[in-house]
Amino acid sequence: MIDKVIWPERYHPGISSIYALNDIDVNAPPEVVWKLLVDAAHWSNYFPPEDQVNILSGESELRLGTRFHRVTVGYPMSLTVTECIPNRRLAWATTVDADDTGSSAYHGWVITPTEKGCHVLTEETQQGEFFLNVIGHEYPGALYRYHQDWIERLARAAETALTESEK
Repeated sequence: MIDKVIWPERYHPGISSIYALNDIDVNAPPEVVWKLLVDAAHWSNYFPPEDQVNILSGESELRLGTRFHRVTVGYPMSLTVTECIPNRRLAWATTVDADDTGSSAYHGWVITPTEKGCHVLTEETQQGEFFLNVIGHEYPGALYRYHQDWIERLARAAETALTESEK
């Protein structure tokens, strides 16, 4: 069975303006995928759009409570890791910097072991005027497409890392 994100009540997809779910089977074990996910400062090594990530709380990898900042498609955002179960679950809550409308998002990753590696699922909900206007109206479907690109590149990077470690 494939697990899904555990939603805080205020971010549940049923009450969110925008929601995306993307998933993929990866021919690498959960540990390899996990290492790529928690190394946020180096996401751009396999996903170039995530080239402006700064961990604010001093850790080298994401963990429960880590605060970080990123610029995503030109918009600065502040994030806090709210769930972190090594090799299984990672999630963060997001606010948009300089947005006075209170827009926020919740992004979760779930890694489920499989016979050939793992299944990676990512889900995100977004709420508030900023996300509704920018993502919902100006660029409908953009969140899904962005995450699909990310998850596909993550899978390739994990499979490449596994192949290189076997040499």
